[in-house]
Amino acid sequence: MTIQMDKDLRYIFDVLPSFGTRYSNLVMAYCCLFGVTPFQLKAKKLRLIMEEMKRLFDAQAFSYQKKLYPISHDGIAEALDIMVKRNWSKHLSNHNYLKLVMIDISEREGKASSKTAEKDLRKKEDNLKSGSGRSEDDTLSKGLSQEQIDNNLQRVSSIIMTLTEGKQSEAQSASGIIPGAERRGIKSIGGDK
Repeated sequence: MTIQMDKDLRYIFDVLPSFGTRYSNLVMAYCCLFGVTPFQLKAKKLRLIMEEMKRLFDAQAFSYQKKLYPISHDGIAEALDIMVKRNWSKHLSNHNYLKLVMIDISEREGKASSKTAEKDLRKKEDNLKSGSGRSEDDTLSKGLSQEQIDNNLQRVSSIIMTLTEGKQSEAQSASGIIPGAERRGIKSIGGDK
C-alpha cells in the first residue's frame, strides 16, 4: 500500500507543473473540494482526479450526456474558479457540477468565435467587392519564397503570351493573312489582284 501511495504521490507532483503556474493552483484547489489532499491516505483518489483534469486540459473538450463541448484553457480556469469560490456544504463526488458550469462557458465561447469568424468573412467579402483582391493573409502562395513567387509569375505570363500569340495566328489564318507574310514578301493567299 505504501508503494502504491508513493507512486500516486509521485504522479501528482509530476503532473502538477504540467498545468503551469497559471492553472495549477486552481486544479489543486478543485481537487481539495473532493476532500482529498496529497498528504492523506486518499492519494489514489487525488491521482485519479488529477488524471481527469490533465485529460480535460489536454483535450480542451469534454462530453456531457453524449455531447462534446469544446472549451479553452481560460474557460476551464474560469469554471474551476467558480467551483472553488462557491461554498460547498459537502465534498464533491463527481465532476457533473463542473461540467454544467463549463457548458455555459463553452457555449459562450462558441458564440464569440462564430461572431469573430463572421466578422472576418464579411471583411474578406468587402475586400473582394472593393477590388482590392486577396488580403495578405489569404494568399495561395503561403510558404513560398519571393523568388518562387516571381518564377511562378514569369511562367504564367509566358503561358499567357503563348496562348495570345496562338489566338492571333488563328485569327490571321481565318482572315486569309499568313503569319509573317509581310516579312516574306507575300501579299495575300489569293495571289495578286
